[in-house]
Amino acid sequence: MTVIDFEALKQPDYDIQALRAEFPILQRRVNGQPLVYLDNAATSQKPLAVIQAMDDYYRNTNANIHRGLHTLSQEATDAHEEARGKLQRFINAASHKEIIFTRGATEAINLVAQSWGRANLKAGDQVLVSMMEHHANIVPWQQLREQLGIEIKVIPILDDGSLDMAVYQQLLTEKVKLVAITQVSNALGSVNPITQIIKEAHDQDALVLVDGAQAVPHQAVDVQALDADFYVFSGHKMYGPTGIGVLYGKEALLEAMPPWQGGGDMIDIVTFEKTTYAGLPHKFEAGTPAIAEAIGLGVAADWMLDLGLGKLAAWEHSLLHYATEQMQAELPGLRILGEAPGKAAVISFVLEGAHAQDLGLLTDQLGVAIRTGHHCAMPVLHHLGVDATARASFAAYNTLEEVDIFVAALKRVREMLL
Repeated sequence: MTVIDFEALKQPDYDIQALRAEFPILQRRVNGQPLVYLDNAATSQKPLAVIQAMDDYYRNTNANIHRGLHTLSQEATDAHEEARGKLQRFINAASHKEIIFTRGATEAINLVAQSWGRANLKAGDQVLVSMMEHHANIVPWQQLREQLGIEIKVIPILDDGSLDMAVYQQLLTEKVKLVAITQVSNALGSVNPITQIIKEAHDQDALVLVDGAQAVPHQAVDVQALDADFYVFSGHKMYGPTGIGVLYGKEALLEAMPPWQGGGDMIDIVTFEKTTYAGLPHKFEAGTPAIAEAIGLGVAADWMLDLGLGKLAAWEHSLLHYATEQMQAELPGLRILGEAPGKAAVISFVLEGAHAQDLGLLTDQLGVAIRTGHHCAMPVLHHLGVDATARASFAAYNTLEEVDIFVAALKRVREMLL
């Protein structure tokens, strides 16, 4: 067992109390207890900067974009496109044209499947996914299998929850046209070797789509350095609003792809005989977009960069190690699913004699919010022999004291159930 220097973990490399004060929801009480929020892998809380930016848009700028000459429309358009530039810088895309706003990572994957996939795949072509994928990176490819007759091959995992790279290399044949894989598992916390995965896929002339929904909240991402063909993520997991996310795609790929949805703002000229389409990125953004949400997401990206992604990641790993050791020491019958080296700050677990749902309901009575269930990752949980787990996941604002409260709550619940 790793020995943790608890004295070195006392504080992160930033003023955590000042940071917590930026999150209004952390001041509330739940069931008479101070809120301990450990459900960050599902959605993170939002700082005042994000809330105020969205409020300011609705109070002072609210208008549709790209279509009006009046002042409010011009201001709204500028704010929306400024947000696109912030996301470009956040992941180091080569051009703002490579940043497509979507409703989230799920819609972004579906866009690639139904636009790039339908245009480029045929019966017998293979798409590789991993055992640990979120349902959002499984179901769209199954739908494409039904539509086109493609094949889906699954990369297994090792006992510790890490990807079986030897089998990946065996599966990577000339039939594989796309590897669709998560960078960080939402259920296990496993961090996949994405740079190696992409290089080996490209060596076989396959493209790679990376689900970065659980990666961008916790680490710096450089899509050019990764050489990812497509990269998707959601705003609500990275201190931003719900209902907004990003599809990054290499410009040449996006240029060649047909639009996925038709309507306003994605057109150039419309007649009853023929329609021509707008250029990137608007070709893939039909209809009135989530303007306030895009603005909020841009502010969230800046907030994370200002905090320092390295500082954030270091503190989350300290929380992970501390929580893991405390749980192992204080909770007999504990089983943690996913113990891959270098994993993200996620602990999925089962406790002997306690159903995951009971753990979630009873810890909530003590003010502690954790996630229970299959985490939209049924295949990997079934592979590991469980139907559901409890999951604690950490963010920049969590503290060691909250870990202690969480572990104490689990001990009380365990005593109640046994």
